[in-house]
Amino acid sequence: MKPNYVFMAIKEHPWGREMLSQLIDADFKPSLIIEEESKIGKIEREKFEFRIGNNEVGKMIAIQAKEHNIPKETVPIHNDEHCMKYIEKASPRMIVFGGTRIIRGGILEYGERRDGVLNSHPGLLPECRGSASPAWSIYHDIPIGSSCHFCSSEIDAGDLVGKREIGIKRGDTYQDVCYKTLITAATLMKEALESYSKGELNKMRRPQGKSPNPVFRYDSEIEKEAIQKMKEERYRHYIENNDAGVAIGEVLMIIMTVIMAVVLLKSFT
Repeated sequence: MKPNYVFMAIKEHPWGREMLSQLIDADFKPSLIIEEESKIGKIEREKFEFRIGNNEVGKMIAIQAKEHNIPKETVPIHNDEHCMKYIEKASPRMIVFGGTRIIRGGILEYGERRDGVLNSHPGLLPECRGSASPAWSIYHDIPIGSSCHFCSSEIDAGDLVGKREIGIKRGDTYQDVCYKTLITAATLMKEALESYSKGELNKMRRPQGKSPNPVFRYDSEIEKEAIQKMKEERYRHYIENNDAGVAIGEVLMIIMTVIMAVVLLKSFT
């Protein structure tokens, strides 16, 4: 069963561009795109454009919509007043957020009465809820990753349908980290819709549990510290550390094997 869904995103947000591209490539074309064009949306888009640097994402949303004959509506803000008429006309079974501001009210309620509202998040949940998750993860030495979840009235607290830790190497910049979370988040959404199309999404659904941290808010000073921390390679979860641990373990196993072989040989002499 092909997903019948509405895709919502801030106008030309890189998060939405990449997610929409991956979904279309997987043959999951939305029945409608609703984009928000606003001053705050522009600020949010520019934040993400800075975070991913010159890394490549999917084509502009407008181009993708035109190439694949997807209807697109533009609203000044993603809220009930401006969006519900389009959603009700499209009559989707699901709504997908592809880079939006916080959305509540009738839009969520519409999805909850059907097959749900899905969102992808650039952090591991429930460990890192809220805004600027890569920066807060680096600042607090939380493992980096992305998650896909059902939306609820609480921020980033709905049931999980996907969660993946991302390997960070020494030499990776803050922009590299943010880009990896963006790509992974889009991939998790694609995988969620693949499961949905097979009727298996609810099998993946599981509660997040409580977070050990508060819901984080954007803080420019925290982001600056995260950038500097990556430059100085002070982040605690580089995959080389894990590789070194594995290598040491392998060496110890070899030593133990040699010792056992020597003991056995002595027992026969």
